[in-house]
Amino acid sequence: MSSSEYIYKTIQEPASGIFRDKGSKFIGYAFPFENESILKNILTDIKGEHPKARHFCWAYRLSPDREVYRLSDDGEPSGTAGRPILNSLLSSDLTNILVVVVRYFGGTLLGVPGLINAYKSACLEALLGATVLECTVNDIYSVTFDYIQMNDIMRIIKENNINIIGQSFDTTCLLDLEISKLQLDIVLERLNKISGIELNYKRTI
Repeated sequence: MSSSEYIYKTIQEPASGIFRDKGSKFIGYAFPFENESILKNILTDIKGEHPKARHFCWAYRLSPDREVYRLSDDGEPSGTAGRPILNSLLSSDLTNILVVVVRYFGGTLLGVPGLINAYKSACLEALLGATVLECTVNDIYSVTFDYIQMNDIMRIIKENNINIIGQSFDTTCLLDLEISKLQLDIVLERLNKISGIELNYKRTI
């Protein structure tokens, strides 16, 4: 894989924006989003804030490889709401993100082209207010070693700015390390040169 495949973009915090057309109001809400299980709660909260709105259309993308996505037109004509929102996320190359667009109907039908433009524009307005983060794809490894090897291990961690996300010190030492895939080969090579340690891959985040 190229180095660019180890980097992805997402947003730092929730953001919102508004688009209006022929009396209808479209309010876009963008959220950092890493777990599908929270979708229902987010939609419930938004519906609670907008009890008189007619439609709550949404799309999300998940995972660093950007391959997980879902969308909903929520009663709008098929392909006029969720798909334009998703396409805006695709064109912005963002992942781990959810965008919900709330529509208040203004009494005038917009037609298919008008709806597509409105939902796309509301999504983009929300994204304009968001802070975009560039993140690395990271692997989690556990390292088990004896106390006598502590200095060698910690030197590698410090010199490569590796994040320790878990630790246990008993008869042996165990560290859970978050290592960027951009530097993974170099770090693993250095760790494997230390005799007697046990190195195990856990997951990718």
